[in-house]
Amino acid sequence: MIYNLLYGLHADISFFNLFRYITFRTIYVTITAFLICFLMGPWLIKKLRCLQIGQYIRECGPESHLGKAGTPTMGGVMILFSIIVSTVLWADISNPYVWIVLLATAGFGFIGFADDYLMQIKKRSKGLSARQKFAMQTALALLIGWLVYSSPGFSTTVTVPFLKNVHPDLGFGYIFFAAFVIVGCSNAVNLTDGLDGLATGPMIIASLTYMVFAYVSGHAGLAEYLQIPFVKNGGEMAVICGAVAGAGVGFLWFNSYPAQIFMGDTGSLPLGATLGTVAVITKQEILLVIVGGLFVMEALSVILQVTYFKLTGGQRIFRMAPLHHHFELKGWQEPKVIVRFWIISAMLALLAISTLKIR
Repeated sequence: MIYNLLYGLHADISFFNLFRYITFRTIYVTITAFLICFLMGPWLIKKLRCLQIGQYIRECGPESHLGKAGTPTMGGVMILFSIIVSTVLWADISNPYVWIVLLATAGFGFIGFADDYLMQIKKRSKGLSARQKFAMQTALALLIGWLVYSSPGFSTTVTVPFLKNVHPDLGFGYIFFAAFVIVGCSNAVNLTDGLDGLATGPMIIASLTYMVFAYVSGHAGLAEYLQIPFVKNGGEMAVICGAVAGAGVGFLWFNSYPAQIFMGDTGSLPLGATLGTVAVITKQEILLVIVGGLFVMEALSVILQVTYFKLTGGQRIFRMAPLHHHFELKGWQEPKVIVRFWIISAMLALLAISTLKIR
C-alpha cells in the first residue's frame, strides 16, 4: 500500500524513484521485519508467560531438554506478523505472486496456530491429529499450486540443477508437484525445529539464498545470461525473502541459546511453506533439496528411523530422531549441534548458488 503511494510520487519527487528498485525495497523490508520482531519480542514473551503458554517437553526426549519446560512458545505469531506487515509495506502488492506467497504464509500459519492452540491452551496432548494436519496442509498446498499454475505466462517446466538442457514439462501435474514441494518443505522445517535457533538459522540462510535466485530469475538479462528460466514478476519474491530473513534474525535475537521463546508450529509450518512456495515461483524447485539440505536430512532421518524400526521389529538406525537428537545423545552439547548444523546449511547454500554457473 505505502509502496504504491510512494511509487506514485516518483514522477514528481526524484527521491521516490528509489522505490522502483527491488534491491532497495529488499534491504528495507529486511530491516523493517527485523525491527518489528525485535520490538515485539519482549512484549510477546511477557504476554505468553502471563497466559502460561509454555513449551511441553516429551518424556521420550533427551533429558537435557527437561529444563526447557515452560519456556514460552507460539512465538511464530511475531514472525508471521512481521513478514506480512513488512511485505505489505514494501512489496508491489499489485503483483499476484506476492499474494500467493502471503496466502501460503498466513494459511499454514493458521494450521500451525490451530495445532499449538489446541495443545497449549486447550491442553490437548497432541493438538491436531497427524491426519487432520496433513489433510489441511495438502488442501491448501493444492490451492496454492493451482494459483501458481493459473498465473499468466507461468511455465510448468521443472528446472534441474547442473543440467541446462533438461526441463521436463509436467503440464497439469505441476499443481501436484508444487503441492508436494510446499508440504514437504513445511514439515521438514517443522521437524528441524527442536533446538534453540536450530531451524531459525538455516531458514535465514535459505531465505537469503532464494533472495539471490528470485532477483536473477526476475531479471530478463541476468536470467538469459545465466541460462535459467525467466519468471516475469518473479523478482518481487526477493522482497518476500528479505522479509523472511529479517523476521528470522529478529526472532533469533530471542530464540538463540538459551532460548527465551520458541516458534512452535505457528512459526515452523508457515516458514517452510513460504520457502517452498518461493522455490516453486522462482522455478528453482528441485534446488530446494540442496538449499534446504539440512531440513531434508532431518526429515529423512525420521522417515528412515520409523521405517527401519517397523521392518526390524524395534531396531534403530539413530539413537533418536530427528537427527539433531542423535548427536545430542552422542555427547555433543546443544550449542555445538546448532552451530555445526548452521555451518552445514551455509555450505549447502554456497553449493546451490554455484549452480548458477555450473550448467
